[in-house]
Amino acid sequence: MGNQLYAIALAMTPGLSCSGCRKLLDIHADPEEIFGLTKKDLVELFGQHHQIIDAIAGKTMMGRAEEELAWAEKNDVRILFITDADYPQRLKLPGCEDTPTLLYLKGACDLNAERVVSVVGTRRATEYGKDMTSKLIGQLQGEGVMVVSGLAYGIDAAAHRSSLQYGLTTVGVLGHGLDQIYPPENRGLARDMVYGGGGLITEYPSQTKINPRYFPARNRIIAALSDATIVVEAAEKGGALITAGIANGYHRDVFAVPGRVYDSYSKGCNNLIANNRANIIRTMDDLYYSMGWERKCRAKSGMDGVQQQLFVALSNEEQAIYDILQASPNLTMEEIKAKSELSLPKIANALLNMELNSIVKCLPGKLYRCY
Repeated sequence: MGNQLYAIALAMTPGLSCSGCRKLLDIHADPEEIFGLTKKDLVELFGQHHQIIDAIAGKTMMGRAEEELAWAEKNDVRILFITDADYPQRLKLPGCEDTPTLLYLKGACDLNAERVVSVVGTRRATEYGKDMTSKLIGQLQGEGVMVVSGLAYGIDAAAHRSSLQYGLTTVGVLGHGLDQIYPPENRGLARDMVYGGGGLITEYPSQTKINPRYFPARNRIIAALSDATIVVEAAEKGGALITAGIANGYHRDVFAVPGRVYDSYSKGCNNLIANNRANIIRTMDDLYYSMGWERKCRAKSGMDGVQQQLFVALSNEEQAIYDILQASPNLTMEEIKAKSELSLPKIANALLNMELNSIVKCLPGKLYRCY
């Protein structure tokens, strides 16, 4: 507890950057030892940076650190300092010197999972983007991959929801403290992520006010936590491209889903691919091939819905509807009836069961298609 207290106070020290904190820890590995240094020692380390010197020498952040530690213990929030075994080791790889020395984690997830993939994209996701997110993440089912994103609107939320749907651990990286959720509409999703074995992580203590400049900063954690970053949809500028650029700088693999040339929310992805800043990804086979990963499941991973058949036994009516939608996607119930010998009540009942088992999806206009 004592070491955690000093670790929190060190991370809160005004003027001390993440990279500066790491350099300091290379000299004095114990945070408590740092707060025992004399002012003369601190001047030798920090020169004219009086804000840092005065904060450490005067222990000015200890009171606030005590509050934060008490809050964390009360709310089952884990404190992960850079020297802890549970601290995400990917954040300590060469080139990641600017990642946080201390993190706050809500949830029981292992941030050092064997395989971790980030999925990011625009907040204004199209049906194509959300559909591709669901399909790609569905192809990770049973593969032991943890999915990371930013709990924002659009692709981020779709990635988290799809992960829960397919039984994957998913982690949201926040740009604020764990005493609040932004956007507030995602509170239920955040709760489900924690209860589902995933988690919420941030470098910011509680009582941190929402500030737009914190959200680009959290993107470096999203990039560093992962072996690969997938950009599903992105305009020519935006947070997803910032994350991709940071991942490039961290020497991590980046993938982008291609889109139509004139679609505004595919321009960012198409540019990443055209400029060789991202590998093209059409199915997760592209990811596995590029990463050199072997599959743990024998199930096929294509985007034709075959994997769903391997996990769910279809009735005769469901199989007939499935075959029709495979050949002709985006049909209404009346159009399905015209292509089959089934009654509308049987079609409606079969479609409901297939929706619940994530075999078909209902689109706007009551159109149905296979996942």
